[in-house]
Amino acid sequence: MDEIEVVKALSALAHPVRLQVFRALVVSGPPGLTPGVMQEGLDIPATTLSFHLKELSNAGLVSVERSSRNMIYRASYAHMNGVMGYLTDNCCAGAECAISDSSGC
Repeated sequence: MDEIEVVKALSALAHPVRLQVFRALVVSGPPGLTPGVMQEGLDIPATTLSFHLKELSNAGLVSVERSSRNMIYRASYAHMNGVMGYLTDNCCAGAECAISDSSGC
C-alpha cells in the first residue's frame, strides 16, 4: 500500500455519511448489505447513498457484487487492513506497543 492509496481511503472516510456507511458494512461482515437495507437502517436517501457508495468504492474500501436482482456491498477488509498497516507500520520504533502506557508505546 502506498501513501496515495492511504490518503484516498482516509479522504473517503472523512465524511460522516461515508464513515457511517463503511462502519455498517464492516459490522455486517462478509454477507454485506444491499442498498435498500442500508437506506432503511441508516435513514439515508437512495441518491445520497449511491453517491457515497461510489466514493467508497473508488477509494477501494467497498466492493460490489450482483446477486440476482440485488447489488451486495461489502467492506474491503484487505484494503482496510492495508490502510491500518500503513498507519501503524514501525509503530513505537519497532518495539512492542503497550496499551497501558499513556503515550501509546
